[in-house]
Amino acid sequence: MTTPRVTIKDVAALAGVSKGAVSLAFNHKPGLSEPTRERIFRAARELGWAPNPTARTLAGSRVDVVGLAVCRPARLLGLEPFYMEFVSGVESVLTERSCSLLLRLVRSAEEEAGLLESWWRGRRIGGSILVDFRAGDPRVEPVRRLGIPVVAVGHPSLTGGLTSVWTDDATAVREAVGYLAALGHRRIARVGGAAALGHTSIRTAAFDAAARALGPAGVRQIATDFSGDAGARATRSLLSAAPADRPTAVVYDNDIMAVAGLAVAAEMGLRVPADVSLLAWDDSQLCRLTHPTLSAMSHDVHGFGADVARTLFDVITGDGAGSHPVPTPVLTPRGSTAPPPVPV
Repeated sequence: MTTPRVTIKDVAALAGVSKGAVSLAFNHKPGLSEPTRERIFRAARELGWAPNPTARTLAGSRVDVVGLAVCRPARLLGLEPFYMEFVSGVESVLTERSCSLLLRLVRSAEEEAGLLESWWRGRRIGGSILVDFRAGDPRVEPVRRLGIPVVAVGHPSLTGGLTSVWTDDATAVREAVGYLAALGHRRIARVGGAAALGHTSIRTAAFDAAARALGPAGVRQIATDFSGDAGARATRSLLSAAPADRPTAVVYDNDIMAVAGLAVAAEMGLRVPADVSLLAWDDSQLCRLTHPTLSAMSHDVHGFGADVARTLFDVITGDGAGSHPVPTPVLTPRGSTAPPPVPV
């Protein structure tokens, strides 16, 4: 059961005034006594209502603002090509519809849940895009209770029945490991993202199963925060092992960490790909600017963002096909992968 949105009529009823009086108060027009004006503001605060004439989101009217909150540090978000491409794809669709994106950085999913409720009750958004799902995600309950139109960017196993758009990470992981195995690699490591994220867990389980099927050589996975610094530290840890235990190939959960890993290998006197092969996720221009160029799991991130935005408008209007996957990332071999070194 959804909770009805608070309207100007509700504020007027609680304050004991007309809707016109509420408009006068919030537009700072004369004609009201200060006690009446303050009573209206108090009622609005109590109901969690704020006017926003640019967010006309009632059925049959325009959607002018779409919300997106991201739980990442600002310095990291600005460096990460994935989100820049994703937002670019979202914006390409919003621009066609003369809409704006309300982007906010948050510190936790719980903070985002409160922010979504505030945006919705205050009529600031017509819908929202939700990213970075976790198991038991705290955003699902308030979204359902309030009836907020959303699209969840995540596997349906994580999104609580919300309309979802996702990539098949498990299949992509199997392809990455299978490619490295076909080159002859058996000691394959992974530098993963934040362990709490649902898509990280999916990749972790798929990698563990795929790598262990290659034999008893050992599998090592290290969780990070997706930053270049964390990727560099993880790479040093992996490559500092004795030659007989050192991985001959490393898979990274994003391109920033793979670029950092490439620098660490050079720092440690290891040749890529002669001594160790490196494979990035989220193929971007970064992967084509390094030497050697980085092999990567490629997917159309701009198209992903555009698909998500179009799906959100379908949710708002009640049209469209609902939840669906986007094309699975595919391997793009480049100069950073080759058969493993021959034991001396």
